[in-house]
Formats: sequence, C-alpha cells, structure tokens
Amino acid sequence: MASAALVIRRALLYVPGSSQKMLDKSRGLSVDCVAYDLEDSVTPGKKAEARSNIRRLLDQPRVAGIREQAVRINAVESGLALDDLTEILKADNLDTIVIPKVNSASDLHFITDVIRHTLPNRHPATPSPTSQESPHINLLALIESAKGLSDLSSICKATPYLSGLIFAAEDFALDMSLTRTPSLTEFLYARSAIATACRAHNLPSAIDLVCTAYRGEAGQDTLEKECLGGKGLGFNGKQLIHPTQVEIAQRAFAPSEKEVEFAVRVVVADKKADKQGRGAWTLDGKMIDVPVVGKAIGVVNKAEACGFDVAAMKEKWSDQEPE
Repeated sequence: MASAALVIRRALLYVPGSSQKMLDKSRGLSVDCVAYDLEDSVTPGKKAEARSNIRRLLDQPRVAGIREQAVRINAVESGLALDDLTEILKADNLDTIVIPKVNSASDLHFITDVIRHTLPNRHPATPSPTSQESPHINLLALIESAKGLSDLSSICKATPYLSGLIFAAEDFALDMSLTRTPSLTEFLYARSAIATACRAHNLPSAIDLVCTAYRGEAGQDTLEKECLGGKGLGFNGKQLIHPTQVEIAQRAFAPSEKEVEFAVRVVVADKKADKQGRGAWTLDGKMIDVPVVGKAIGVVNKAEACGFDVAAMKEKWSDQEPE
C-alpha cells in the first residue's frame, strides 16, 4: 500500500470562536494545527458573532508558529453548517474544516458539494496552473457515535477532501452509555477501528481523544500517558483543549532522538548495502530488511518535518556500514 501523504498534525488545539481574547492569544502559539471552534464551545446566541470573529482572524496574515488553520463547524444535522461554511469559506487563510458528528458518507457529501460550488479552484482534482494557486481544502471528520463507527469504510471513501478521522470520546460514550475510566479500555475497539480505517484508506491523520486533565503535574502526566497509548494504537495526533498541552503532545507524537538516530543509521547503511547487492543485513545485532528500511525512511521524513536537524545527523553517521 502506498504511504499516506506526510501531514503533521501531532496537536489539534481547539480555540473558542466566541472569545476574541483567546483567538488573539492563539496567534502567538507554536502548534501544528489550531481548530477555531464554532460548535460545542460556542453558545447558540454567539454563533453569528463567532463566525465573524473567525473570518476576521483568518483574513489576517499567517503567523509562523501555526502550521495549519482549521475551523470546526457545526454538525450537518444541526442545520447550522451551511451558515458556517458560507462565512468561513470566504476567509483568505483557511486550510481545513473539521466536521463534527459525521454519522454517514452523506454528511461529507454535503460539505463537499458546498466547497465545490463555493471554491472550485480549491478542489483536489483541479490542476494548479501556477505556484500561487491556493492548495485544496482539507476535511477532518469527527467520529462520535456507534453509527459513524459502523460506517467507517463509506465515510473514508466519501470525498477526496478527507485528510483524516478524529475520535470524539465523550459523545461516543454518551451514545453508547459508557463511563470513561482512566484506563480508556472502554474505547479500545473504537480507537483501534478508527486508526485502522485511516491506514486502510490512506488518510494521513488519525487524531485521538481529548485528555480532559491538564492542570498540574498529575494532569500533564495523564496527558503524556494518553498520548503514548494512542501512538501505540496507531494514532499520530491528539485533540487538545488548552495551550499547556501542546508541547507534551507534539513531543510524544514526534519520533524520539533515539528513534531518529537509529533510523538515520539504517538509511545511510542501506544505501551502501544496496550497492553491495545485500537485501538483508544487520545493525546492532538486529536484522534489517525492506520493511525495516521503509519504516526508517518514514521516521527520517517525519523527523525532518518535526524540526530535527536530519542533515547534521546524516553527516554524523556518514561512515555507518551495514554489518
């Protein structure tokens, strides 16, 4: 299977669209993705104001610290999604739309149709005649119910805009009458299914549940454990609700220094092994073959995107030989 496009969304931080103070503060952050929220954090009477706030913010010049600017709109079933899209699709610097409560492919069909009619030049199938052409809009779908979970295959194939799935644990627990526990074992099946579906359908992002604990040392420890647990299930990012969570999540979902160093050594030595006609060899007593090399290349590419000085590391290990 081909590799999913390299998209870095280690942290997806929600910022309420109704709070001008929080919107302004967000522009000083260093984070992979900010999702400006029109849904749960905004009361019904503040929806219109929040749309205007976010539109103004996304019309401002981009800031260096934010890789991706997203907006979480209201669910299609709410009747508010069209009003949200009508406003935010006018913004100059919108990258991604987060769609909550996606229960079937039809929810994504609706969003896709609106984008195609409103921004035909930002459709994935549209050739870009110049380098100045805007990149296409990405969609991230929140899976929040048993119905959505049971229809993952259709949802993943619903639109060329889809760039990943997000697991919404609290709404899923409500739908299933579950009680969230520290072990998160009640969500094991759902989380595994979502991460697997992303890989099966070549979607770059599988974004895990929100960690509701963030205050103090205990909250930070809980967040780190949840990040590493999600990473072990195949997730490559996490939803966040407070700026203090960003650094931990982005570190947890990046390769470690040790992982990057070993991967660089594999890549360097494999080029030499290939010239020697050796398809399998060893490094530090471990067998290295095609799957291991493929994983190493992926780690190196991700490390570079996460800010590691890969060039310097390759120089350091330039003498590495296959054993």
